[in-house]
Amino acid sequence: MSHLVQGLAANPALPPPFVARLVAHAVGKDAEEGDWVASVLIDRTDLSREQALTLVAHEGVRAVGPVRRGLLRADDIDPRARPDAALALLDEGLGLPHWPGLLVTDPDPGRRDKLASCPGLPPEVAARLAADHQLDVVTSLAAYGTPDPATAALLAAHPHAEVRLFTAFNEAVPPAVLSALLTGEGLPPAAECTVCEKDPELRWYAPYVRGGADCDGSHRSTVQATRRAALENPSTPAGDVARFAGDPSMLLREPVAARAGLPDAVYAGLARDPVPGVLWALAGNPGTGEAVIRELAAGRDPEVLARLIRHPRLPLDVLAGLAARARAGRETLPRIAAATEAEVDELAASPEAGVRALVARRRDLPPAVRDALAADPDAKVVKAVASHPGLGEHRLRAMAARHGVHVLAQVAANPDAPGALLEELVRHDPPVLGVLRAVARHPNATGPALLGCLADVKSRRHVAAHPALPARELIRLLDDPDGQVVEAAAAHPALPLAVMRESMP
Repeated sequence: MSHLVQGLAANPALPPPFVARLVAHAVGKDAEEGDWVASVLIDRTDLSREQALTLVAHEGVRAVGPVRRGLLRADDIDPRARPDAALALLDEGLGLPHWPGLLVTDPDPGRRDKLASCPGLPPEVAARLAADHQLDVVTSLAAYGTPDPATAALLAAHPHAEVRLFTAFNEAVPPAVLSALLTGEGLPPAAECTVCEKDPELRWYAPYVRGGADCDGSHRSTVQATRRAALENPSTPAGDVARFAGDPSMLLREPVAARAGLPDAVYAGLARDPVPGVLWALAGNPGTGEAVIRELAAGRDPEVLARLIRHPRLPLDVLAGLAARARAGRETLPRIAAATEAEVDELAASPEAGVRALVARRRDLPPAVRDALAADPDAKVVKAVASHPGLGEHRLRAMAARHGVHVLAQVAANPDAPGALLEELVRHDPPVLGVLRAVARHPNATGPALLGCLADVKSRRHVAAHPALPARELIRLLDDPDGQVVEAAAAHPALPLAVMRESMP
């Protein structure tokens, strides 16, 4: 019942009396799926103000949607009576200025935890949260808050090392504070960490959360983790980061290798690092220059090559050399996406099919280049270009006939594929799973084409939401064993009114 009712709650064609009935059901004490249904209903654009207020009064329902749409105002929410709704609005920047001062005294530490992560808290509220007796509240402020400089300094000097660690992750913390966390300069020693924690309920899990965690009184595991977090933080000054390029610990050299904006000499030194993880980070760093790129490309580490081929400053001759050696994934490579028209012509004319396949992924190719690649004799090149808009039915059919199952899924995903072609592709024997899933989402899919996709459960989830699905099949899908299919069918605006009525709780 829950998937069916949730789908109905999202159905844009649901008549107003049925909406009212579902609102009453959602907030009823005996409604098992009430929370889920209420969270779906609150996003409807046809709610009345009274219905929105009723739903917001339900525990856990966010008032963000109605406030953004202007259906409710922030001052419709009493933060003492509806603290969860108020916290959701504060988190989105939609709350009222006086709310944090009220919520900071909430006896529920979970709510103070949520408050601590809200942006733009007043300094006096942030300072109070920084002194909270619950460690989780303080670490939430440290990691996710937007602390003012004074509060950030308090967090960096907090007696618990875990708070300092979370502060080092926060990109909103001022650079000077991050530098202090990285170097330890100007900060008093921490008094405790999760390893030597006085509270046994906090202490027991530290070795599991942070592998190999230990403490000899210096809280060294957490200190090391704090330094790494500060090195990974893009707000930490580059000059301070560069100082750790020669650190004995690869755990600290690795984030240095990943940091853009450092001197070329730093990267050159790291390119000779014996630890693979450091080289992986360096290969994926968009700030490395041509000399380092070429040095790394001469290696054989598959992870280095896979990251290097995605480098935005990769020289084209290096890219050509990597095409057959590196995992390139499915997305257009950054260097190819940034290629000039002349460079695109050069890549498309490459004697290496792997290079032609990489440029074929671009979806803004000049028509002449696109059409030439569509006629390429290599199936992987045609597969890469097959979903490019503008090819036309004639070329799509020619590609499917020439290369068969190797390109059928990509042809089916082409936005210009007509309904008749999609019907033919679905009837392919044996069925091609990629075709079924592409057709199920295709805006040009016809009723017969969609019916051919029902054998695959993942396709059925999209078929159930497709506007071309015949009504008789839509009704059948309400009894599908897959809950997501039922939910999509129930949310379909073509669902007959009589069926909606029978399905109401």
